[in-house]
Amino acid sequence: MNKIKYLLLLAVGFGASSCAKLSETPQSFIPASQFYRTQADAVAAVTAAYSLLNAGSNTVQTPYNTLFNTGMNFMGDDEGPGPGATNADVRSQAVLGHSSTGLRVLQIWQQHYAAIKKANIAIDTIPSIAFESTLKARLIGEAKFLRALYYFNLVRLYGDVPLVLHDQTSVNLSDLQVGRTPAAAVYTQIEKDLNEAFTVLPVSYGSADIGRATSGAAKSLLSKVYLTEGKWQSAITAADAVIASGTYKLFTNYPDVFLPATKNGVEHIFSAQFKSNSLGQGNNQAPRSVLTGIPGIVASYADQTVFYNVADATKPDGIDHFFSVYKLYPAGDKRKTETFVTRFLSPSTGTYYGKLNDPKILGDSVPFFNKYWDPSIVGNLSESGANVPIIRYAEVLLIAAEAENELNGPTLKAYTAINQVRSRAIPGGVITPGLTQDQFRQAVYLERRLEFVFEYQRWFDLIREKDPAGTGYNHGILEASLLKVGKTNVSKGVFGKFYLFPIPQQEIDNSNGKLTQNPGW
Repeated sequence: MNKIKYLLLLAVGFGASSCAKLSETPQSFIPASQFYRTQADAVAAVTAAYSLLNAGSNTVQTPYNTLFNTGMNFMGDDEGPGPGATNADVRSQAVLGHSSTGLRVLQIWQQHYAAIKKANIAIDTIPSIAFESTLKARLIGEAKFLRALYYFNLVRLYGDVPLVLHDQTSVNLSDLQVGRTPAAAVYTQIEKDLNEAFTVLPVSYGSADIGRATSGAAKSLLSKVYLTEGKWQSAITAADAVIASGTYKLFTNYPDVFLPATKNGVEHIFSAQFKSNSLGQGNNQAPRSVLTGIPGIVASYADQTVFYNVADATKPDGIDHFFSVYKLYPAGDKRKTETFVTRFLSPSTGTYYGKLNDPKILGDSVPFFNKYWDPSIVGNLSESGANVPIIRYAEVLLIAAEAENELNGPTLKAYTAINQVRSRAIPGGVITPGLTQDQFRQAVYLERRLEFVFEYQRWFDLIREKDPAGTGYNHGILEASLLKVGKTNVSKGVFGKFYLFPIPQQEIDNSNGKLTQNPGW
């Protein structure tokens, strides 16, 4: 939200002084209803629920500001920790050597529940505040959209999770402990929140509120929820509604999806918002993707592509030791040169800097992720103003194509949807009819992989997508994909273990004894 103001909510302390010994057991507290009393308070409450999408700094990570990378996508087959990623916990998780006490496992859980708490406070308190009814309904709708998004992430990662729908106000720890709710019930609540949000959210906003959740965002996210659940017809209906609305379209120029100058444009349905030089609201993912040692650029090279071996008769030993997602793009695919770069121009010396994988193989350069590069602030990339797309129109088209194929096979409607995405990327590169259902399914999967590299999507796809044999743990693509890149830990322990994160052991031991652990952890 380039215009949404991120507010520091002041903590209110209270106490007493006397000669008597103070009790450390809280006897009461000041409820949220006493803080939020005006229209401005209501706006602030909802704004606070947005903040954990993207707040952060060089020392703090939040889900869409590097945490989903270090704590999730590093585990996949496209991204991994680079030389600048020195955290042992992160490097262990990247090879699936982590445990239920892992730091990132805990942080993702805690930050999502902190955000849900903020959304619940808004939903609980705003109805009793006296102000204009349309704005009131909109703000509650925004909070429900955000709560749905946060729970959608949690249920996909952890499975059954505590479903907390109201601000917990008890001072007794036992009252705050909530058992795990079956994933199906969590999904039902997510659907309910998104449907209710859709009915009250506007199609668009004025400049002061650009970046807030819209009705299109609610319907688009709902289509993705249905797709994840395998509710094909519902996914089609929701995606078709977004497409038919005419509100969104693809950028003609693929780089416009990521350039700060064109953010919040026609393709952007909902994004985590970043802003340069404004109280640390920059996108910290940008410097993590850049080679270190370049004069005039401060970078850490903490994120890099995952390299693996594939047979290649053109190589001296018959093996390409540096294959990666970078080499999966077909010739002429415009996404390749926007998603990756192989060299950087020093603003100080005017010299290009890059890195060879293998000096014996001319031109086989290391590809660096490029989507969050901000050309306006090269010297201080931690202040990148590039947004992170959470859902954009290209994904709605691919959702429509995938769900249509799953329900009815590769119909003309399915081809039309996928080819809109492909024709933007590859001139003349449309898929012609004639594929089997599984061939089309794999084509959609590949299109998603190439379209959404470095957008915090890949792990969610790895645990959702299926191979030609069927569905479920026995037939998912996760194990085969990770074994291909040498992550052998995926085949150890309980089969299907890595389809779910462990429940943080610290939460079980210290906060919520009603929690149980996922299998294998």
